Amino acid sequence: MSDLSIIVIEDEPSIAEVVHLYLKRAGYQVTIVGDGQAALDTLARQLPDLVILDIMLPHVDGFAITRWLRDRSDVPIIMLTSRREESDRIAGLELGADDYVVKPFSPQELVSRVRAVLRRTRGSQTGSDTPLVFPTLTIDPQTRLVTALSQEINLTAREFDMLYWMARHPRQVFTRSQLLEAVWGLSEYIDPSTVTVHLRRLREKIEPDPANPAHLLTVWGVGYKFEP
Repeated sequence: MSDLSIIVIEDEPSIAEVVHLYLKRAGYQVTIVGDGQAALDTLARQLPDLVILDIMLPHVDGFAITRWLRDRSDVPIIMLTSRREESDRIAGLELGADDYVVKPFSPQELVSRVRAVLRRTRGSQTGSDTPLVFPTLTIDPQTRLVTALSQEINLTAREFDMLYWMARHPRQVFTRSQLLEAVWGLSEYIDPSTVTVHLRRLREKIEPDPANPAHLLTVWGVGYKFEP
């Protein structure tokens, strides 16, 4: 049995039951909460290792819970929702969600995504523990801290993984599909726009002038690269 804990915030009992069953079989400690306000109360007492979060919830919706979490932590968030519109997906990612699963979904796929997110969050694939140091930017994989222009930057787990991967391969151009495979590990399930959203958020956080980035550059018609 794993000591990793997951809170599933889902108001549909049948879905919550299936998710609970599959995650328990995978060895995780699982708590089910069916109400947005109750979820905030639970999270305020203790943060889990990962949150699976529906958008449409009683009292407090998933977007509000995501904002609340991101104001306080970088705990990984997987959104689980029946809302298929691209605008909803992008809104969730821009608020700081790490992944987005649309109902109906495969429970086995969800477990695979949970494993991938936790594996990266817990640093099992970061490689060397040596910090990457650039003139205006430091990336420390051991503490998962990023400093830009002497200011500590608050990144989500997925944002850190994406930045660290690109910085470990300076000047190498990656397509969106390559970044999905390297950072998410499940590119066949994830919309490539996810990469664009995360890159935009990273620029807003680490670049002095996000409109004219110094590190995270677009290579038009191909993809993106990190310029040291």
